[in-house]
Amino acid sequence: MSLVVVGSVALDTVETVVGTRKRVLGGAACFFSVAATRFTEVKLVGIIGDDFPEEYVSLLADRGVDLAGLERAAGKTFHWHGRYADDYSSRESLATELGVFAGFTPELPGPYREAQTLFLANIHPELQANVCQQMTSPRLIGCDTMDFWINGEPKALARTLSMVDLLTINDEEACLLTGEHNLVRAARGVLRMGPRYLVVKRGEHGALLFAGDEIFALPAVPLDRVVDPTGAGDTFAGGMLGHLDAVDAVDAAALRRGVAYGTATASFNVAEFSLDGLIAATRDDFDARTESLRRLVSF
Repeated sequence: MSLVVVGSVALDTVETVVGTRKRVLGGAACFFSVAATRFTEVKLVGIIGDDFPEEYVSLLADRGVDLAGLERAAGKTFHWHGRYADDYSSRESLATELGVFAGFTPELPGPYREAQTLFLANIHPELQANVCQQMTSPRLIGCDTMDFWINGEPKALARTLSMVDLLTINDEEACLLTGEHNLVRAARGVLRMGPRYLVVKRGEHGALLFAGDEIFALPAVPLDRVVDPTGAGDTFAGGMLGHLDAVDAVDAAALRRGVAYGTATASFNVAEFSLDGLIAATRDDFDARTESLRRLVSF
């Protein structure tokens, strides 16, 4: 099987109570890809500037990420600078420099269009819809979005949602998207917009899966140390869709286990800066942590 991800490749400067890291590897497509390569083949579509370190290109390639869809352009790579509160309850964006990402128009290489699974990371919904149309016959299309597009591009987002199978957003975004204050009613409203499945990411409180009339809840992995939450949602999506692509199934059991793999994968991500925690963890580590989640919720 194979999985295509379209999204940002970035250089992040991150400040947390633990410390500061400058211009480290980041971006939704990178977090997603490194997580998903533990389960399946991943093809990345993104754009970088001429300041992007070659060591980061090698790092992605060494993890098995297919980079034929990584465009190189003259200019600066997308750079985000953020600071987290000491308790990680909030974060402040100190700088968002789009660079070459501002002109990013995803164009999938020929072989990419035949992939079975597609994930549209957080980019303009018109671009997401355009990518959907480039695919031949995907079995599963996953999508992420944010409040900026919900408020600013409702019509374009509605069109994209009518084309995707699975949406991953947080609880505030689900309520904003539907105008509902109750999360269950909000989830039902989202499913009426087109997606067959909705995953509501709730950070340290875990995740909720809505599929038809079924609801599945899983807590986050209890951790005694959090270093950097950047990319946790994208890492979650990488673990979940990577698993679904690998097992070539989207039934109830596969979806639930996918949520578990996504949750376990995200727990490695937040334990270190950038992608360091993900890179250090093996597939056996992911399996062991997923099993620990199963024991946690069994009674």
